[in-house]
Formats: sequence, C-alpha cells, structure tokens
Amino acid sequence: MRRLFAVFVLFALVLPVASLNAQTSPKRPLTFDDLMALKRVGEPNVSPDGKWVLYQATDVNLDANTKTTHLWIVPLDPKGGGESRQLTTGPGESGPKFSPDGKQVLYLSSKEGGQQIWLAPFDSSAGTLGDAHKLTSFATEADGAIWSPDGKNIVFVSSIYPECDKATDPAACNAKKLDEVEHSKVKAQVWTRLVYRHWDHYLNGQRSHIFVVASDGAGAPLDLTPGDYDAPVFSLGGQDYAVSPDGKELAYASNHEIVEMASTNNDLWLVPITGGKAHNITPFNQGSDSSPVYSPDGHYIAYKAQFRPGYESDRFRLILFDRTTGKHISLTETPKTFDRWIGGITWSLDSKKMYFTAENKGENPIYQVAIPTGELMNGDGGYQWPVTSQWPQQLVGGFNDAVSVTPDGATLVFNRMAIAHPNEIYRAPLVYSQCRMAELEPGSYDRAACLMSRGEAITHVNDAIFAGIEMQPQESFWFTGSENAKVQGFVLRPPNFDAKKKYPVKFLIHGGPQGAWGDDWNFRWNPQLFAANGYVVVTINPRGSTGYGQKFIDDINGDWGGRAYEDLMKGLDHAEVKYPFIDKTRECALGASYGGYMINWILGHSDRFRCLVSHDGMFNAESAYGATEELWFNEWEFKGQPWTNRALYQKWSPHNYAANFKTPTLVIHGQRDYRLDVAEGFQLFTTLQRRGVESKMLYFPDEGHWVLKPQNSRLWYQTVNDWVDQHTKPR
Repeated sequence: MRRLFAVFVLFALVLPVASLNAQTSPKRPLTFDDLMALKRVGEPNVSPDGKWVLYQATDVNLDANTKTTHLWIVPLDPKGGGESRQLTTGPGESGPKFSPDGKQVLYLSSKEGGQQIWLAPFDSSAGTLGDAHKLTSFATEADGAIWSPDGKNIVFVSSIYPECDKATDPAACNAKKLDEVEHSKVKAQVWTRLVYRHWDHYLNGQRSHIFVVASDGAGAPLDLTPGDYDAPVFSLGGQDYAVSPDGKELAYASNHEIVEMASTNNDLWLVPITGGKAHNITPFNQGSDSSPVYSPDGHYIAYKAQFRPGYESDRFRLILFDRTTGKHISLTETPKTFDRWIGGITWSLDSKKMYFTAENKGENPIYQVAIPTGELMNGDGGYQWPVTSQWPQQLVGGFNDAVSVTPDGATLVFNRMAIAHPNEIYRAPLVYSQCRMAELEPGSYDRAACLMSRGEAITHVNDAIFAGIEMQPQESFWFTGSENAKVQGFVLRPPNFDAKKKYPVKFLIHGGPQGAWGDDWNFRWNPQLFAANGYVVVTINPRGSTGYGQKFIDDINGDWGGRAYEDLMKGLDHAEVKYPFIDKTRECALGASYGGYMINWILGHSDRFRCLVSHDGMFNAESAYGATEELWFNEWEFKGQPWTNRALYQKWSPHNYAANFKTPTLVIHGQRDYRLDVAEGFQLFTTLQRRGVESKMLYFPDEGHWVLKPQNSRLWYQTVNDWVDQHTKPR
C-alpha cells in the first residue's frame, strides 16, 4: 500500500508539471520536413493604385518530388485588414506583373503544354483575378514576360534557333526543328565553336532572344534581337532588359564576342520596339554592362558596369546613360568611391534619386543616392564623374532585395530574409525621424546608431511553421586574419543550448569564392538545419568574400589556397578561444563550389578536422579548366591558361598534395554540373580510395551545380549529417 501511495503522490506531483509543459509547448529544432514545408516567396509587384502586392510563392511536395508555384496577393497596408491569399490553383503559375492600368495581370503557366504567357482581368476592389486566356502559343515557350509602360506590348524571352529568323515563318521553323530533335533517333551534336553547354544543359544550337507581342494578341511575336548570340545574357538572377517609358525602345544586355565563354564583355544595346538595327551604347567598356533601368521621365538609363575585362567579380558600379547627351556618368566613382557591389536598382518616381542594395558585412542594406545636377569632370574611357555628389544614404538595414517604390512615392516594398527566416515581403516608409538627409561619411557603409526606416512585414506565410521551432540568433565576431586584415565570422548555437556543455562543430565554407555568409536564408546550405541536431555552426568570410570592399575580394586572385586558407584557419582558432562551449577535438569542415575546392585544399594541408565534406569542388585545376563552360573565371583567377601559366595552376591544385590525404572525406557531385565537371569529384574519390583514406561518394545523375529536387535534397542532408555524426559524435 505504501508503494502504491508513493506512486500516486509522484503522479500527483508530476501531473501539474506535465500539464504546464503541454501548455507552454516548448519549441523544437528545425527539421528537413520543416524546411520543405516553407513557402518560397518571390519578388513583390505593387498594383498601380497602391492597394495590393502581387507575388509568387512556391510549395514543395516531398512525396511527389515536385515544386509548384502559385500567385498570391496581400494588401499593401496590413493595417487595412486582410491577409495573404492564394489567387491561382493550376499546375503552376509564376512571374506575375500588373498591367500599367492595373486592369490585368500577366503570368506564365504550362497548363496547356509548354510555358506560355497568360492574361487575366484584375478586380482591384476585391483583389481577385477573372478568367485567364492564353496570349502566346510559342513552340519554344515564353519566359521573363514584362509589360511595356504604355500597356500596348509585352516583351518576353524564348530560346530559339537563330537560323529560323530568316525563314518565311520563323515560328513554324522553330517548331519543326524542336520536333526533329525530339524524335530523332540520333542524339549526336556537332560543334564548331564555344560555347556548347552552359550551367546544367547542352545548348543544342539554341539562343535566348527577346520578343515582343501585342498585349491584345494582334499579330505574331516579333524577334527584336535576331542573330547568333544570346540576348539577354545568362543570369542567375535579375533582369537584363527594359522598355522605355514611352514604350518605343528596348534596352538589353548581350555579348557579341566570338568566344563568349572567355569574355565578360556584355554590352548594352538599344533597338526600336518595332524592330530594326540595334545600337551598342557601351562599346568603350570591355568589362560587363548589364541590368538597364529607364528613369520614369525617360531622361536616363541606369545600369551596372564592371570595368576590368574578363573579371566577373570586379566591383559593380552604378552608371547613368544620359539619353540626350550620350554621356555615361558614374555615381559610385571619384571623388568619392563607393566601394561596395551595387545590387538591384530602382528609381524614385520623380527621377531625382535611385535606390539600390549593396552587400555590406553580412547584410544587404538599401541605399539612396541623388542624381547629380551640377558640373561633370572627365573620367576613364567613356565615363565622367560628378564634380560634387552625394555619398549614398543607408535607408534600411538587414538583408534585402527586389526593391520597388509605391505609386505615391512614399514607401519602399522589398523582399527580406534573415538567418532565422526565408523571404517575406516588407515595406518601409521613405520618411523617417532621424538621419533623414544625412549622408554617411565617405568610406562608411553603415550607421548603427541612426534610426533608419524600419521594415515592416506585410506577408507572414511561414509564421505558423516557425511558431513551434526554436531558431537561434547568429552572432558576429571579428578577428585578425592573414596580413593583419580584419575578417568577420559568425557563430550559430544549437537549439536548447547549454553554455556549460561542449558541442561539436560544423565549419561551413562558402562558394564563389566571391560570395559571403551573412544574415540570410539558404534552402540548400541552411545553417539552422546544420545546427539543429546539436552542433555549433561556424562560418568565416575570408579573403575573396563580398561586402568588405574590392581589395578584400581581389586578394584571392591567383592565391586560392593562400590568404583565404589562412583566414579560415585563424578564424576557427579565434572561435575556439572566444567560445568555450566549442569542442575543438570534434570538428568537421564542409564546403561546396569554391568551398569544395577549399575542402580539397585542407585535405592536403591540415589534419585538424575529424571529417570533411567536399561538394562540387575543383580537384585538378588543369582538368577543371578544360571542362568548364565559363573560361573567363579560370583564366582570371589563375592568371592565364594552363599552357601560359602552368606553374600557378600546379601551385594551387589540390590533387598535387594527395600524398598528405588522411582525413575521412565525403565527396558529392552532380552529373549535370558544367561549371565544375563531375570528373573533378570522380578524380577526388578515386584518389582517396587508392590512398586508403576512409571515403564515400554521393553521386547525383540528375543534378547540376546545385541539388534542387526535393527528394535529392533530403538524401543530401541525410548523407551529409550522418557522415558528420559518424565522425564527431560518441559511437
């Protein structure tokens, strides 16, 4: 009886605690299923009356191994009531754009076969779409559709066969060629020039061209960029074409070099919207010119430029082309050089200011710069600089992108992400209480003590998922790297963190090498998910990283395993001392692309790690040169070709240090990776096996440089985390 009473008392004592725990519902760590359940929000499109924001959001179905995008809408003013609503339920709809009068919405859909442009009436009073109709029926499909500002035309991109431009019926010619390729029993291709494949696919003789079609459907689409070249140029983000405010002219980026894969010489071209001869407005710059944006008054075309030929990581400058005088004016050069990469750009409604994003110390703030009205001075090449100019103002902190201005000119609308959440749509007023007209000091890129415009989320599509998940904040730290440079790193603690415990480490190394870790979200390499099963995650932005000035970036050129390697090792040393909860005897390093290269370099130069993960990394610098589809990258970074500067290729090639390989290594590569051919992964795995080093290879026959398919992504995370657990956690 006494024993039963004791059990009863214990039960009575435990019950209130259990009830309390049930009520408080302690948060749990992030899981892969959570990651896949999150909606992936696209860029905002504000209605012309300023009432609505239209956007796309992508859902992942893990069981079906699919990603499906639909159109959503939300009121611009969240105080006015109403939440995000899904507008479409078809097989997939993307790229929504309001017509200039706000009465229609265009979007892309494949609901009747290949992807085409669809138009639907829009009721602004209710924020709803009417029945849509298909505008195009293009055999080579349609992508990147935008309205002309006068609403009369729609411009889009399609990958066509350039020889069909001379046919009597170009559309029929392209349809016939596609059908022949699809049904031919011979799949061989014949090439006579570079480039024959790019990113993750073989080109098969096709080129991207820009077309225009009347928005009322009258007439056939017209090719505005005929010829054997791509227009616009390939881009992993952004838009390289725009229509003038009067609807009469198209500006676009195109590379007309004979060997495109060895050149970054993208130029800006202008062509009448009715077709005709194109005019190159940047022939003097042998670097890259891209991202044209017309000012609302039609006086300027703003664009981004890189000055050094062949260098894809030269600083992006903000340039104005005066359509009246023909002058090119740099807003980010002398006498005050804004030493950050210009990101997305947009105009104020009065054409007197520009807003842009620029990476800075792990963030991507929004800045404002005034258009100069005074005297100009001579500069370099075809550029001029303002004698006096305003140093950009920092308007909004955080990691932002896709900035636009509301029709009343009073509010910025943009995407924002953070280490703790993926993209949501935000708004921020352009009127704020402090620092309203205060410039930053030249050479300064943030004003921490200043009350800038505060972003306010207007979408909350993922809040319900995050409500039950413990997301840890990321902490920044600084240390002295190689050659006494100041270098930034970040540490992320695991969920349910206990400062008295010791934790194993996942040391993540970013790609690029001209990239950066920061306060942003990534579905493929997610620090929160890496930390979720009990790890401290440490990330370092070594030499070559963006957001710290061009010299910091340039310091990696020709020095891939030098300063950057030293920065990484010193950064981890610093973290081990600064954070006593780090167990330096249980560390694993992981990286992809350049990060994969650095893992391969570490493999031959350090035994400090319990294990390594090398994804899509360069192993043999000479063979990588012969297989890549962007030769300019290797030729710049290694200062020539293997036959002109073999010593540098040999010096920084990880395969030459195979005699030192000891650390257990997981190798990952995709068959369709044409940036770094799959042979690089095969060579590494073969070498490890023949050296008798514990190793495993994860091979994806259906992925490129990135692992994108949902179930492949699940296998990737499982394999990587299991490998690290195997070598860093108690057996």
